[in-house]
Amino acid sequence: MILCTLPLLVNAQTSSISGKITSQDRSTLPGVSVLLKKTSHGTTTDADGLYKLTDVKPGNYTIEVTGVGFSTISQTVSVKSGKHVTLDFTMLESQTDLNEVQVVGKTQTQEIKELAFSVNAIETKQFANTTADLNQVLNRSTGVRIREQGGLGSNFVFSINGLSGKAVKYFIDGVPMEILGSAMSLNNIPVNLAERIEVYKGVVPVQLGSDAMGGAVNVITSQKQTNYLDLSHSYGSFNTHRSALTGQYVHKPTGITLKATGFFNYSDNNYKMKGVEILEGGKRNGDQITDLSGANFVMTDTRRFHDQYRSSMGQLEAGITNKSWADVLYVGFGYTAGKQDLQTGFEQTIVYGNVTRDSKAFTGTLRYKKANLFIKGLDLSLFASQSRDAYVTTDTLLRQYYWDGSWTTKGATEMGGVKTIGHIIRPRTFARANLSYTLNERHSFNINYTADRLKNESYNELISDSDDMPGIMNKQIIGVAYQQELLDKKWVNTFFAKYYGLGLERKKYIDQSYQVVDSTFRNYGYGVASRYKILPDLGIKISLEHAYRLQEVEEVFGDGLNVQPNPDLKPESSDNVNLGGYYGVRFNKHRFFVEASGFYRNAVDFIYPVPDQRSKALKNENKASVRVTGFEGELRYDYGDLLSFNINATYQNAVNTTKFGNTSSNNYEATYLNKIPNQPWLFGNANLAIGKSNVFGKDTRLQFSWYTQYVHWFYLTWEAFGNVNGKSTIPNQLIHNASLNYSLQNGRYNISAECRNLTDDLAYDNFRLQKPGRAFSLKLRYFIK
Repeated sequence: MILCTLPLLVNAQTSSISGKITSQDRSTLPGVSVLLKKTSHGTTTDADGLYKLTDVKPGNYTIEVTGVGFSTISQTVSVKSGKHVTLDFTMLESQTDLNEVQVVGKTQTQEIKELAFSVNAIETKQFANTTADLNQVLNRSTGVRIREQGGLGSNFVFSINGLSGKAVKYFIDGVPMEILGSAMSLNNIPVNLAERIEVYKGVVPVQLGSDAMGGAVNVITSQKQTNYLDLSHSYGSFNTHRSALTGQYVHKPTGITLKATGFFNYSDNNYKMKGVEILEGGKRNGDQITDLSGANFVMTDTRRFHDQYRSSMGQLEAGITNKSWADVLYVGFGYTAGKQDLQTGFEQTIVYGNVTRDSKAFTGTLRYKKANLFIKGLDLSLFASQSRDAYVTTDTLLRQYYWDGSWTTKGATEMGGVKTIGHIIRPRTFARANLSYTLNERHSFNINYTADRLKNESYNELISDSDDMPGIMNKQIIGVAYQQELLDKKWVNTFFAKYYGLGLERKKYIDQSYQVVDSTFRNYGYGVASRYKILPDLGIKISLEHAYRLQEVEEVFGDGLNVQPNPDLKPESSDNVNLGGYYGVRFNKHRFFVEASGFYRNAVDFIYPVPDQRSKALKNENKASVRVTGFEGELRYDYGDLLSFNINATYQNAVNTTKFGNTSSNNYEATYLNKIPNQPWLFGNANLAIGKSNVFGKDTRLQFSWYTQYVHWFYLTWEAFGNVNGKSTIPNQLIHNASLNYSLQNGRYNISAECRNLTDDLAYDNFRLQKPGRAFSLKLRYFIK
């Protein structure tokens, strides 16, 4: 009896302290350190700025609160037996040189990297003064490889751990990027517009509400309820201009908020092409070659002559915040536009001289959030949008162009078809609802519902003025998740399941005529993500998932340009496994962080692009089975605010595991166990930044950054085809970039100079299409809050 009563007596003697930590502008502060001085009790605030100290014995204490960039707070507190103390703090920004501030707590980025999911978290503040877009920042991240087809505005393929294309989804604050217009792509969005980027590999949380089988990129913008303005412009080689604006005004008494975001990009993209073929000789009339007699091909260097690109975006949101019935209620309107000259097809031997593409999109949005809806712990988030995307592709000249701008006449257009002014119109309705419930500190639940309806109309205005058989794509995705936190939050498990529904109407050529065909797809996915902390900064994690990826509109209906429609395409599925660990250590101003993971993907009905020489375009097809295995690792070191260095490497082996193909033959496919072509399998990055504050006066900072990227050679086509000496490959690449940034008045005024591809080496990506050589740029940025 005495032994049974003893634990109750002990528990009765202990108490707890909890509270919320915010800044002067009422923004929550994650990663702030909270410590009871002269004891071992300590913790850090979570993503909502909340902290809790448990099992505190009765007595008088001094509680100390420290955070990077804020003045330390100390306050005495009296704790009585069995009582709970609530203590909130408001932190003031420190005027002390950041170089003298010791990092104690964990940042929100560090907290995200310690989630059970395999995820990269990138703070974009370090890149804010560079001319980089989000693609270029992400391309330096572990496990990520972005393959662009040319200069600014060119098409790209995003790959995470060997799965690429539409298997990877992109979001802005949890909203699919594609619904905001065609110009809203990672290679257009300036880095200033993002506060943080999260890259989920393979297994994706249900909160994003997607069929992202290969992973997802979530761009997080500033959610702080503060007034600020961020304005920048850069000018660089090839007559490249990039401007960005983001700002917010909050009327504190009423909570009325206005948010504006915009960007403008332009480039001639007239960089030099090295070692390309042109026609020499023959009779000419200006640029036209009228007689090919005596003409022959020679290799030379020449500049691109038809590759101008222009894109713009403007978005305005208005609403109210911090009301009893709504934490956030925003109504928004957005407009994007783009104009692009097409210089090449899917390979650089296909040269265009007059093919163009214009696009524009309109979007209306509604956003609502409310925490503690009806009961404590019940949170609701709603988003809805109506958009209309429109593209016009013009291909009306019966010509064959060459790299020096000369041309000959032929019996088809440049793209190999009839004269076309092709229209694609895609109205879209999208809605997402997310409901989460925190039962207590150990158990929470989440349910997410996404509905997406898109209509595809395409026609050639030289033949018809409308599409008499438009296609329709309806998607519904439901995700449910349960999270448990055990052993004082050392062990965290997330169990989840997803429902995938697809309804598809498209036209197919049957019995010598086009007919509308309906089809549906329904299936379920499931998975688990688990993390265990062996020590506060040492953890292991594993995530497993059986996932599906539904077809995307461009894969089924084409893009009217470089991608042909494939109405017979099927959804793909994959079993994904991630296993990894991380360890961080700090002493004084030194901080080390290392993480490594292995991954396995077994994809069935894998969707991948195949060159179609007849149409001079790509066509997506299903490959019966593809297996991807690999590993990745990263090492980071920081010394205060002076030095930062990180190096990462990725190895991935994506092979065709389809034995017999689509025939009844018992002979293995020739490409069985071959690496998937046109995909890098070994690559890495090294980044070094050295900076010093107050170099040329108070509140100034000078920083030098160096970035190096290595990509090992890989096959352009299937390795089983061709003789040993004649196999088509993309060679090793080692590209160096450098930048020098100078800031005044604590970052209000900033100037940056950059050089990309310092050594002017040949840089290739998809289908050996050459990317720009050495390029210089200068950026001016003004930031005020």
